[in-house]
Amino acid sequence: MDVLFFVGLALLVGFLGGKVSHRVKFPAVVGYLIGGLILGPSFLNILNLNLLNNLGVFNDMALALVAFVIGNELRLSTLKKMGRSIITIIFSESFGAFLLVALGVYLLTRKLYIALIFGAMAPASAPAGTAIVLQEYKAKGPLTNALYAVVGLDDGLAIIIYVFAASLAKVFLTGQNFSFLGLLKGPFVEIIGAISLGGIAGVTFGYLAKRLGKETELLTVCLGVILIVTGLAKYFHFSLILTNLVLGMFFSNIFLFLSRRTMDILNRISIPIYVIFFVVAGAHLQLRLLSVMGILGVVYIVCRTLGLVGGSFLGATISGAEAVIRKYLGLGILSQAGVAIGLAILVTREFSSLGEVGKNLSLLVINTIAATTIVFEILGPIGTKIAITKAGEVRKE
Repeated sequence: MDVLFFVGLALLVGFLGGKVSHRVKFPAVVGYLIGGLILGPSFLNILNLNLLNNLGVFNDMALALVAFVIGNELRLSTLKKMGRSIITIIFSESFGAFLLVALGVYLLTRKLYIALIFGAMAPASAPAGTAIVLQEYKAKGPLTNALYAVVGLDDGLAIIIYVFAASLAKVFLTGQNFSFLGLLKGPFVEIIGAISLGGIAGVTFGYLAKRLGKETELLTVCLGVILIVTGLAKYFHFSLILTNLVLGMFFSNIFLFLSRRTMDILNRISIPIYVIFFVVAGAHLQLRLLSVMGILGVVYIVCRTLGLVGGSFLGATISGAEAVIRKYLGLGILSQAGVAIGLAILVTREFSSLGEVGKNLSLLVINTIAATTIVFEILGPIGTKIAITKAGEVRKE
């Protein structure tokens, strides 16, 4: 059967899943994921693993759109109001998750290299799961602004934490030398490259958009720029999330009026792409992994949740952030998916060649992170809805 048949099926099943999800007061994202889970290998196996690889382009497209949307929400005026609090919160929740997971895993395994690797997985968030819920409920307010900023920016810090933690783990595993400057070079180039590419594209798109009168023209050029930037980011091994986030930030802050008009137009066509993205993500979730997760997975889930919630509260308290941010931000950033899976795959590439111990570590990490992702992909959007509802920032039910 042609792949378009399965794209259409994913759209309809995701749509129905979203409707059912709304009936039980859950975000539509949860319904999309469960719809994909039913179509995937765990149940009907209609969306099998080979087919899912052919649908991978929708993942990149949806993540690029989500990052662009988040960037449009990060206005300098809003960031100035939050001031140093947002930076403090990002560092506090990221290192809170890293330290608590590393401690919990070490107490369980008594192996420092395993603790460091699992700790490095914990700070990575899934901006799509959070951002789509905020859009769905038309959330507005200080907590919403903080959520956009945190899930948009903390993955950069998560990658840096992973680079250093993985290198220290190799030292404990093999005794090889540790070079601080050598480690810093890779993430530094990636971050500076993503900011430069996104910034140039954002300004260029703004000047192009000023000359476009029709909505269809603006939509066409907007999608074209986003896809070109995403392709270039992947080619140069930059973060496509960070690159498109910066693209959205430059565009929205320099061309404010055009930004609002563009977002109104983009929102009309983005939902089908998001539906396919989350259905495909749900199909990737394999329930059989839950049975092999074991106590290590439970420790990871509990410690990561406590680290993010506790770290967010501590950072918000230290920086004097508003009460709603202190109380509820941690609940809104629990989603974890693509970046964490990507880091787990990196572990398999970097450690599989380090003997039998390295191979065992690789298998342990990829299986545990894949299993815990099932939990966080479902709980994350629900946590975000609870957070914005408790904060009184929901504008649409």
